[in-house]
This record gives sequence, C-alpha cells and structure tokens, in this order.
Amino acid sequence: MHKKLQRSVDKKIFGVCGGLGEYFDVDPSLVRIIFLVALIIFGTGFLLYLILALVMPKP
Repeated sequence: MHKKLQRSVDKKIFGVCGGLGEYFDVDPSLVRIIFLVALIIFGTGFLLYLILALVMPKP
C-alpha cells in the first residue's frame, strides 16, 4: 500500500497535524503537541504549520 501525504478529513484547523499523524502512523494529538512545543520553544511551529497548510493537498 502506497501512502500519500495529504491533509486530514478530520481537521481541527487545516488538517495538517491529522494528515501527518495518518502518514506516520502516530496519534494526531501527539503531532499537535510537537507543533505546540516547537511554537513555544523555537518559535518555528507556526511558520512550519502555515507552509504545510499551503503545500499539502486536500483529500
């Protein structure tokens, strides 16, 4: 089975974290926590999330 990186149908904001969670077979809540930590500590989480929201295709 070939996986495709795309936004999730069950989305909170843009579906980026859900899509990444489905692609890497991890809980989307864990991906959301990682983005939140990256935002708070490094300040890069928001920019990365916006870039992924623009680049990742919709299902």
